[in-house]
Amino acid sequence: MERITTVKDPSVEHLEFIVTFIREYADGFHHAKEEGLLFPKLVDKGISKEFGPIGMMLREHEEGRNFVKGMAENLELYKSGKKEALEAVYQNMTGYVNLLRDHISKENNILFRMADQVLSDDEQSTLLNQFAMAQANNIGQDKIDKYLARVNELTSVYQ
Repeated sequence: MERITTVKDPSVEHLEFIVTFIREYADGFHHAKEEGLLFPKLVDKGISKEFGPIGMMLREHEEGRNFVKGMAENLELYKSGKKEALEAVYQNMTGYVNLLRDHISKENNILFRMADQVLSDDEQSTLLNQFAMAQANNIGQDKIDKYLARVNELTSVYQ
């Protein structure tokens, strides 16, 4: 990510893909599984939705959406000729990456460990099946494969 934010004349198509990927995959799929399946199950187990790990995750999901909105809005300004908007695109990208790195750490070290403690093996198995169904119904493996191929392509460009 650091490399793309130093490019003086970036590919608009690459930046648009990044926004689309985050909106459709990271937020529209990954976060949607948490918000629609995992978090309600944890709330049913007595874990607060407003406070603690779930509340923090929800606030960070919203913060991430705001960064992506900032990327998209400033990208439109950049495309319309306002070259100074590129700096705001990059600031929002950097903010999103920093947020996501911390967010993933919290998921792995706090949220998912908590879920392991309160959800039975059967409940976890059911959730995994629900996640798989959501993937098949909402995004599909073909689209995921295309996204991952495109991410790998851009990674090779900006490494």
